[in-house]
Amino acid sequence: MSQHNLEMTLALLARTPATLDALFRDLPDAWTGSSEGGDTWSAFDVVGHLLHTERMDWMGRVKTILEFGDSQPFAPVDRFAQLRENQDKTVGELLDAFARSRSENLAELRRMQLTSADLARRGKHSALGSVTLSELLAAWAGHDLTHLHQISRILAHQYRDAVGPWKDFLGVLRCAGHSS
Repeated sequence: MSQHNLEMTLALLARTPATLDALFRDLPDAWTGSSEGGDTWSAFDVVGHLLHTERMDWMGRVKTILEFGDSQPFAPVDRFAQLRENQDKTVGELLDAFARSRSENLAELRRMQLTSADLARRGKHSALGSVTLSELLAAWAGHDLTHLHQISRILAHQYRDAVGPWKDFLGVLRCAGHSS
């Protein structure tokens, strides 16, 4: 599928909270709090980032395109806000807040009853230039998938030595990352 399909995008976006919940709910902090070393994010940080962008990014950009087109650039998003905002929260609290925010955003998006003409409307990204609403929505799904991939890489990293000689057969342990 090389063309954007709104219903398929919505179906994917609707599943991310449950996927994260199934993976992290009641998982020991040793799993959710560990990173790949250095300044890399933990799974907890990634969930916090997804929550922050859910609240501050995607729907705001949808509304900017529909209201202003490309005459007003998107508001910038702090990609590292979760490192400050979530220090006193549990992974369960982040998962619950993310699920609520995602559900509310998707319900609002469905109420908009976007048309083909709406999806073709253009907005202005400060780094990428002119983008369509369709591209923005596809990028939202791609953003989820990028971070799900990142999470699997972070978790696998915790067993990089424990797997012994199987390391050469486990691609997730050889992946250098894609979300820098």
